[in-house]
Amino acid sequence: MNQTPDRDETSFELLPGAPDSPVILHVPHSSRRIPAPVRAGIALDDAALERELDHITDAHTAELAAAAARAAEVTPWRFVNRLSRLVVDPERFPDEREEMLSVGMGAVYTRTTRRTPLRPADADPRPLIERYFHPYAAAMTAAVADRLAVAGRAVIVDVHSYPTARLPYELHGDGPRPQVCLGTDSFHTPPELVTLAEKAFATLSGVGIDSPFSGAYVPLRFYEREPRVTALMVEIRRDTYMSEPGGPTGPGFSRLASALTALVDAMVNE
Repeated sequence: MNQTPDRDETSFELLPGAPDSPVILHVPHSSRRIPAPVRAGIALDDAALERELDHITDAHTAELAAAAARAAEVTPWRFVNRLSRLVVDPERFPDEREEMLSVGMGAVYTRTTRRTPLRPADADPRPLIERYFHPYAAAMTAAVADRLAVAGRAVIVDVHSYPTARLPYELHGDGPRPQVCLGTDSFHTPPELVTLAEKAFATLSGVGIDSPFSGAYVPLRFYEREPRVTALMVEIRRDTYMSEPGGPTGPGFSRLASALTALVDAMVNE
């Protein structure tokens, strides 16, 4: 775990791409960093927290997005969460709409991947939501609005990874677990975007749709309102590119970076 000191610091970073690129690579779960005041509210000891971070972190996805950005014909923008999702999960609904509340994993997690206590049952999520969730959402909203204004459209590609074996917190983990799972949204993911992704990842041995994870992140201002905002979630099975649960990258990393680059290039040229 990388525990950050008790100071005010930006929890996310927008890395500029080409002025005319509509693509934003969104990397929400790659970091292990936890500010010291947030760490104080977590019930796990240091060893248990390290194990939990191994399982919950989408390791190396920020490096994967960076490699694709460097190689792309037109550099995409990147929006990267610099703190662990154990601080807040910016992709959850911050209210009762979030189905993961049933396993203690709303915007502020109270349970671990194995459904054991992470925070006290009476922990108030509001300070973390105010401090971290809302600024993140506002910045991502602004980034998408800027792409709409400049490029006329915005394409959000959510870059995630998931474990080879189902973890107890997964609500829909009983289906196929392909090397690449494409998560879709009925409003924001047009069929042609899925087709582009299937072609880009065709070099891998398996590409599936909405299993074991579904959906795609869109800021709430645009959600189900703005068709010029399209989105796709790319979930990569971890044994495809790294040593599980929290180890180094392997030989599959470069192949995945090339596939993600091909997807970015195809979306720009669409």
